Amino acid sequence: MYCRKFFAKCESPEHMKINKNKILTFISFFFIPTLFAQSGKGIVVDKIIAQVNDQIILQSELEMAYQEYLHRKTKENTITKSQLFENMLVSKMLLAKAEIDSVGVSKEEVEASLQQRLRYIVGQVGSEARLEQYFGRPLVQIKKELKANIETQIITARMQEAIIKNVTIAPWEVKNFLHQMPVDSLPYVPLTVQVGQIVKYLQVNSKRQLAIIEQVQALKTRIQQGEDFGVLAKQYSEDVSSADKSGELGFWKIGELTPAYEAAALALSPGEIANPVVTPAGVHLIQLIDRKGNRYNTRHILIKYHAPALNAKEALHCLDSVRTLLVTQTLTFDKAVQQFSEHKPTARTRGWLTDADGYTKISANELPKAIRLAIDTLAQHD
Repeated sequence: MYCRKFFAKCESPEHMKINKNKILTFISFFFIPTLFAQSGKGIVVDKIIAQVNDQIILQSELEMAYQEYLHRKTKENTITKSQLFENMLVSKMLLAKAEIDSVGVSKEEVEASLQQRLRYIVGQVGSEARLEQYFGRPLVQIKKELKANIETQIITARMQEAIIKNVTIAPWEVKNFLHQMPVDSLPYVPLTVQVGQIVKYLQVNSKRQLAIIEQVQALKTRIQQGEDFGVLAKQYSEDVSSADKSGELGFWKIGELTPAYEAAALALSPGEIANPVVTPAGVHLIQLIDRKGNRYNTRHILIKYHAPALNAKEALHCLDSVRTLLVTQTLTFDKAVQQFSEHKPTARTRGWLTDADGYTKISANELPKAIRLAIDTLAQHD
């Protein structure tokens, strides 16, 4: 658990830019509803559903893109599969035009964007192992697919910039355009924000922590006396993601879990149970199930720290002092992040939250609920 202080910068919908589209008449584009690949038994494996010059769209591409969209969508941001297909067509048109105009991207740029995207996604799901479980593919394949997508995104973005770079539009033209549109046809433009944070982790009350350790030790004693680890995990573990699996976490690579947890697990032989292990999440009772090379599988019972066990006064006092320094302009936000923030992912971005592409201007809908509520009443630069 932790405390945060936020710094917000908002962009209202009035500041949005509307770009004029140009029709690319030189690009041939057609649907191919009957072209498909077949296996020896005559089962459709995949099929081409559209083609723009040499650029094709496969049925599998559309389905995969739609499934990924469903995972990310919010109530305020919904599109149909046909709209997603239209977006893919536009992207293929831009790629076809980029090929004609020799618009490209360097390997270094793609690789840098790939690593940034991977760090973000892994941070969201928890580890590379969980990423592989989620997509059902090895990391090498995921990287290959991401790399292709990133290269496409960069090229299409550059092509869009090239097409509209000489297009000018005045504020009154924007107003006239919007006023002419039916109200129910106006697109929803979510609030865009830049949010910086300074995080201090809460310290656990030593007496309460000792009580939790004793509670976990008692569970170990019960297991040693013949009770089943998995049954006790289902009854007592507060890790909701693993409790119903008898506490099993599945295989993780060395270096992916909390150092204290990992060190205790790797010191065990399969079947052995460690003494209670303290981590920022709480107190764990860990059993090593199996180890294969640099991967290992464990199960655990986690008893978390709850509000009465956490001493928030010190963290709140520190953050209040930092806020005073920022308000009085005694300290810059960048310096404050370097000196005080304990959240490593955002410390690398000078405190700014980022989206999957590494951009600091993100939709407010993408923020965790707690952060959205915290910045709701803030004005720009508060």
